[in-house]
Parts: sequence; C-alpha cells; structure tokens
Amino acid sequence: MLTINNNTTHKVLIANRGEIAVRIIRACRDIGFNSVAVYADADISALHVQMADEAYGLSGNTPAESYLNMEKLIAVAKKSGVTMVHPGYGFLSERAEFARAVQDAGLIWIGPNPETIEVLGDKVKARQIAMQVGAPLVVGTKEPVKEAKEVIKFAHTNGLPIAIKAAFGGGGRGLKVAWQIEEVEELYHSAVREAVVAFGRGECFLEKFLHNPRHIEAQVIADQFGNVVVVGTRDCSLQRRNQKLVEESPAPFLSESLQQQIIQASVDICAKANYVGAGTVEFLLSQDGTLSFLEVNTRLQVEHPVTEETAGIDLVVEQLRIAQGLPLSISETPKPRGHAFEFRINAEDAGNGFLPTPGTIHLFNAPSGPGVRLDTGVVAGSTIPSTFDSLMAKLIVVGNTREQAIQRARRALAEFSIEGVASVLPFHRAVMESADFCEQFKVHTRWIETEFDVQIAPAKRKIPQHDSDITRTFIEIDGKRCQLGLPTQLLAGLSLQSAENRSSNSMQVDEQQEQIVNAPISGVLFNWLVAEDNAVSQGEVIGIMEAMKMEVQVIAHRSGKLKHMASKGDYIDADCKIAEIY
Repeated sequence: MLTINNNTTHKVLIANRGEIAVRIIRACRDIGFNSVAVYADADISALHVQMADEAYGLSGNTPAESYLNMEKLIAVAKKSGVTMVHPGYGFLSERAEFARAVQDAGLIWIGPNPETIEVLGDKVKARQIAMQVGAPLVVGTKEPVKEAKEVIKFAHTNGLPIAIKAAFGGGGRGLKVAWQIEEVEELYHSAVREAVVAFGRGECFLEKFLHNPRHIEAQVIADQFGNVVVVGTRDCSLQRRNQKLVEESPAPFLSESLQQQIIQASVDICAKANYVGAGTVEFLLSQDGTLSFLEVNTRLQVEHPVTEETAGIDLVVEQLRIAQGLPLSISETPKPRGHAFEFRINAEDAGNGFLPTPGTIHLFNAPSGPGVRLDTGVVAGSTIPSTFDSLMAKLIVVGNTREQAIQRARRALAEFSIEGVASVLPFHRAVMESADFCEQFKVHTRWIETEFDVQIAPAKRKIPQHDSDITRTFIEIDGKRCQLGLPTQLLAGLSLQSAENRSSNSMQVDEQQEQIVNAPISGVLFNWLVAEDNAVSQGEVIGIMEAMKMEVQVIAHRSGKLKHMASKGDYIDADCKIAEIY
C-alpha cells in the first residue's frame, strides 16, 4: 500500500456522490485522512453519506441545485473546515472555475491546475496541442461551429460519418455521430442541448468520424516536478450511446509500435500542457490501423480500477500525494501484472434499448472470490434517483491472463443478482460468451448497435397504472390546486349506470387508450418538439425526455393532432400518459 510520508493529516471534501465518493472515502481512510460528504435530497440515505466522517446536505434534487452548485460546495468546505477538495469524475471535476474557486478559498484542489483544465477542456485547443507535439489526428474544425449550416457544410466537404462534439465536455455527453445528411441538423441541436445541461456551455466542434474504431486510452499521472508517467493502457470500445460499458487493461491486441506511439503521444501532450495529477489521454484506432488523438480527460476516470489492478498502484492515493506536492511513487510505465476487466453495473434495461430504470433496489447480492473486486455506491434498500447517472457499481475482475480473467468474469457475473431495478447484467453475461469479444476481438465503438445480436428479454418491472384505470379530478389544499387520482373500478362500484351505458363507456375507453402517448422512460419532459394541436405523423419525434443524463425521444405512435398532457419540466413515470393523438 502506498503511504504519504509526512505528518500532515488532511480533511477532504468529496464534491460528488455514489460509488466514486465511496472509493475516495476508502482511500482517505487508508492514509488516515478524514472525509466530508455532500448529498442532494434524494441521496440523504446513500452509502457515501453513511460512510463519510461528516456529511452535509445541499438542499436540492437536480444536479444544478446540488452537485453542480459551486457556491453551496464552497460554503460546505468552509463550514466543515476541510483542507482539500476532490471532485471525483463528472459534475464539476473538469470545470476550471470550480478548481479556481477552491484555490481562491485557500484549499488544495485535487486535480490539474485551472489553466490546464481550461486548455485541455477546450477540445479545439487540445487538438492544437496534439498537433504541436506531433500526435496523430483526423481532420476536424479549428474552432467551434456557430450554427447547423456549418455542420452540414463540413459533412458535404469531408463526407459522412462526422462526430459533433461538445467543446467543453467529456464522457460521451454532448457527442453525436451523424451517418445521414438528413439527421445532421437535429443531431447538432441535440448535442448543444446535452452540452448545456451537462457542462453549462453548448459550443461544439466537428471531426471526421473513424468508421468502427476501437477506443484506446492511456492512464497518466504527473507530479509538480514535471514528471509524467503513463501507468497503463485500456480498451474501452464496448459502448452504447458513447457511454462505456466494459473496459479492460492492458489494451489487448495492440502491436508494440502502436503501444509506444500511444504512450509517447500521451506523455508529450501532458508535458506540453503542464499537466499535474491523474488524467487520461484518449485515442481512436480504426480498423485499418489509423490512430487519432481524441481528447484528454482532466480527472480520474470511471474505469481507473482496471489500471490499478494491473499496475499495482492506488491512483486515488496517488492523487492525494501529488496534491500535497509529493513526487510520483513510480518513474516509468510498470509492466502489467495480469489482465483486468471492469463491468459498469448500470440501472438500465439492456433488453429495452438500455433505457434507465430508476427505483429502489430490493436485492443486491454481489459476487466475491479470487480476482473479484466491487466498487459500489449502493446496497439493498438504496434508491436510484432519476436525476443522476445510472451507475450503481463497478465489477472488476482480474486474472493472470486475459483468458483467466474471462473465466472469472463469467463466474462473477453469474453470481451477481440485483432486483428492484433493471440492470445491464444480462448484457455483460452475453458479451462474455461472444467470440467477437473473447476470441477474435472484433468489437468497436458501435458494435453493440450494429453487430451485437443476442436477444435479451426486457426486464420485468412494475408498470404504473394507466390513466384508463384511474379517474382524475382536482381538489384545492391550502390554496394550491392538486390532482387526485382514484381507481376507476372504485368509482364504477358507486355508479348506477346501465349495462348499455357501461358498454358504451368501455368502447370510449378503448378509443381513448388508442390515442394515448405514454412516457418511454421515467424522467423529466425536457421539451415538446411539436406544439399543442399541431398535426403529427406516425413515427415523428414529438418530444424529448431526459433521465440519468440521457435524452430519449418521444415518438408518435399514430397520425393525428397532438394534445399535451404534461408540461416541460414535469417528472413523469414510465408508461404514464404524457399526450394524446386524436
């Protein structure tokens, strides 16, 4: 175990939630530091809140009200008397203004300097640095685009597919890939919307998208003395909607020359940017062997445990060392000790388009045994809110060889049981039986969408009653108009209507049922794309819902006129009525 060789005991504010907050709390305990957690209202009973030495509420439920609220976080830091702030990943971890606010408050920021975050967080400037050091790059725009016309022009000039990327984003947020010219404009607007919600800025730039590439990355650590080391490589090609599901280390089936090119480019980029702390340099590798720099994530990655297991280094403790001004504990890339996989255990229905499924976990039986590690932020009884990421836990499996790691992964995944919410476990089990992944390694970033052909049954879940089963009325409580829903059968028992009337009503109910548009997910109605009483066509996108940082389209199931039954910003349960098409 790495130790920090000084006599200073620090108190660390963890400006995050879930499994990464738990991970940081454990690292603090390993070296004798105290930890302070923060929580949104929905997280008041979360595992990270229970485990921390202290915990403070942020009085809010949305990201903007809680984990993205810099003023509240700095206020908690001052109130609790912390000396350091760890941002985890996501949320404010790559926001230079938050890093600067932490430093301005007289606290130690656990991460790169704000100036470095600004340069590398701007994907256009990061590309310029990559060009200056001779890193491999595909064609792209030199500056962010300002309107959809520029995107269409770029597509005509350079050909499809093209990638539309948030200039100040990461983690797949605000990233859209256009394959048809007809979808370019809407995908650009969608990328801008996602970028604004996730990062507070909507600027996007463009790149030629490599066809069916692998996603390769290098884990970097750098200290305040100019030492930069690549700890190891990872392959993160198994993705859906640009969100990773399975990662492994070291990146398999790479030639020695490609590995050295990745390592050298990563060191050169970070050195040029005066990088300090833990970070990841990402690349795309096409099927013809073309390697292209993608971006630098100026934070700890979700998938860092696979590198920890194969390199023998605690990256979170290393972050704490670096933040205190101590030198790196290693001087060169360590030789990998075996092979590791990480499976992201998300609350998503793999058999239903990976739609998020917030709710309460009733059963959470995790595997154990040789080569098995679990990083989790939940237990049985935990609630998965719809307002945050769907990640519940990470299953990390290690073996002496890739083949042994695969066998252990099959065993561990078979032992894993979760009930109450859907999970991606059935997908992971199927992948570990796929020859494309286990033997020939034909996977790429769009493999799930284009080639994964295993039929996974949709998860069984409790469906809310439809409005046809409920009679709704309104009552006033303390001056506030409230909606009241009562079972229709209860009211029917009080009715004296004739059998003829009941038959007529039944026909009306059937007709009304055909008109109903139900919510595809549990989440927030982000926006209506078609105005009230306008005509719509079957198959048309009429609205956008958002849950767990993911946009989902609302599709018209028939043609007719649209009647809104929910408003922008409303939270709606899956399969509940949000509109009618009559």
